[in-house]
Amino acid sequence: MSGNTRARLIAGGLGVALTAGLLAGCSADTGAETVRFTFSKREAIDFMTQVVADYNASQDDVEVVMDTSGPDVIAAAFVRGNPPDLMLSNYNHEVSRFVQRCALSDLSDTDAAATIRPEMEALLAQYGVCEGRTTALPYSVMAASVIYNKEIFAEHDLEVPTTWDELIEVCETLEAAGIAPFYATFADAWTANQGWFDYSVGGSVDVLDFYDRLAAEGEDVGTDSAVSFQKDFLEPVERMQELASTYVQPNASSRTYDAGNVGFAKGEGAMYLQGPWALGEIAKTSPDLEVGTFPLPMTDDPADLKVRVNMDLVAIIPEEADAKDGARDFLEYLYQPDIIQAYNESQLGFVPTTTGEDPSDPRIEGMIEYYNAGAVYQGPGVLNPRAIPTENYAQSLVLGADATSVLSTMDADWARLAFRQPAVSTEETQR
Repeated sequence: MSGNTRARLIAGGLGVALTAGLLAGCSADTGAETVRFTFSKREAIDFMTQVVADYNASQDDVEVVMDTSGPDVIAAAFVRGNPPDLMLSNYNHEVSRFVQRCALSDLSDTDAAATIRPEMEALLAQYGVCEGRTTALPYSVMAASVIYNKEIFAEHDLEVPTTWDELIEVCETLEAAGIAPFYATFADAWTANQGWFDYSVGGSVDVLDFYDRLAAEGEDVGTDSAVSFQKDFLEPVERMQELASTYVQPNASSRTYDAGNVGFAKGEGAMYLQGPWALGEIAKTSPDLEVGTFPLPMTDDPADLKVRVNMDLVAIIPEEADAKDGARDFLEYLYQPDIIQAYNESQLGFVPTTTGEDPSDPRIEGMIEYYNAGAVYQGPGVLNPRAIPTENYAQSLVLGADATSVLSTMDADWARLAFRQPAVSTEETQR
């Protein structure tokens, strides 16, 4: 049974939410193989519930039951040896532990794997690999960059900046007009991390190369090492601090993400360092506001422009899954061009397959050329292990902490973790 041999279309309307109350195996009522499917992206549950309902209605061999209980419950299920059969999950350090230990099935022979864009492989590999296997298939990529108020830019005859000097000129022009260049939300540490820190570093540092060299340095990372946070991140961080101290609204240190969405929507700042998830919130306050996106320029070479991406969803099937055949069939269904395209359109995401079309929403149009050219990076905010409190460090930096001191602390954190991290032997990875 192949997902490519059946013609399936997404039906309109919303389905009734499904739960994971059934045991894996065959349904007592229908004889169908039951696939436990984990999906916990809250804002997209209605969409995926309908996809599951459509799939179940399209055939009689597999019944997919969706579990929305969240990542903590799933991690515990892996420990108990009873993981879900299929997951669409954010790709992060939690998931990468299963990848590195080869606890996930090889999906390289699926039709879906054959459609994945080649440049996705390097982004996945930053979290670790299981040699000889393709264990995670990207499903949705979120690209993030500067959100800007097109109306303010047009009113003041401003062009989108492509270099650091042009960015400063834009900021000076806005300041002179009494407009805050950036609306900042430094009260929430994650916003300083995701936007300010990640965009600044990614706009001037080859993030992929940096973390490869950092991993090779291991526990020797520090003041005298060839690569370090202090050496490689200092210049972009200092430029970030210049923007954060000079070109934000006066109450930036007390503004939260929610307040930022409202403030930016009301025109209290011309630029906003947030991802596409903020666009819907902005529209609640100002539904007709014209906004766009562009990469934050941190050097004077436009060739350095890139957008921050993260693997918002990847598909994985655990080795210990009870219903692998059914899970693989549903996986193929999910990757049908019309379904994966519709999902990403609904979430303002980018399709990571060669069959995908450019997003149609004009608010994220400014990132398309960079995504298509492979000018993307994953930020240190998601690449640093959770044991390094990067969000707190980023927040302290935008609030004026000494950059050299904070980055040196990050070096020490990395070295300590590398020293404590046990090597995974080839024998262990093959278990």
